[in-house]
Amino acid sequence: MKQRVISAAVAIVIAVIILLLHNTFVFELAIAFLAVVALMELFKATKLDKYIVQTGICYAYAVLLCMGHIFDISAKIAFSSVVFFLFIIAMLVSFFRDYEKIKYVKMMMFLAFGTFIPASFETLLKMNHMKYGMFMIVLTLCGAWLADSGAYFAGTFFGKTKLCPTISPKKTVEGLVGGVVTNGVLMIIIGLVYDFALKGPSLNYIMLFVSGMLCALVGLVGDLSASLIKRQTGIKDYGNIMPGHGGVMDRFDSVILVAPFMYYVFSMGMIL
Repeated sequence: MKQRVISAAVAIVIAVIILLLHNTFVFELAIAFLAVVALMELFKATKLDKYIVQTGICYAYAVLLCMGHIFDISAKIAFSSVVFFLFIIAMLVSFFRDYEKIKYVKMMMFLAFGTFIPASFETLLKMNHMKYGMFMIVLTLCGAWLADSGAYFAGTFFGKTKLCPTISPKKTVEGLVGGVVTNGVLMIIIGLVYDFALKGPSLNYIMLFVSGMLCALVGLVGDLSASLIKRQTGIKDYGNIMPGHGGVMDRFDSVILVAPFMYYVFSMGMIL
């Protein structure tokens, strides 16, 4: 427990510093780092890390996609399109080169992981370029992580019905309901603090509440998907970058789905 508390405290301090530097290249660098480490953990878990060329292409794509946000919006769009095209071409050429030792199933895994993980983390960078972007990022991370607290307490006191015992034995239906409701309420509280205490923009509180509940459900899908991969690959944690908490994928498994979802919500003007 002591190790977990210390790791969490250090992580919070680092996160606050990075968020304060959101208008500098440090933010892009931090998101690129998270995307690369998440890929490394997935490749290691699925035993794809031995394919140096293919993993290297995926890492390079993640870094270039994220660091491309240092450009203005028009240059960024062009840069992202070119980088994505080169990524696909490079991966296919590497497949032609190593087709005898890499079956198409593994190549599809490379393309899936290599495309989805960077694109998911990139949505945090896209929010950062929007008006009130820092609020959007904080709200997104809260939407992904706070549901666990509500689910934990509801599951502890009322949990009886197992949700998916084979994939995640500790999760219960009662905990899920508690997490969904709690997330909606906490999102409203965060919105009220931002709206009135920090003099932020007016918010659509109905959509904020609904989005909070949906974040809990979407985050659960990400959590269970990551857990299923761990179960099928026989590992306990994806990594040990945060002692006592696991790796990036252990901490961001819900974020990788919540972030794209919230980016869509914000882009459609449903909350702000």
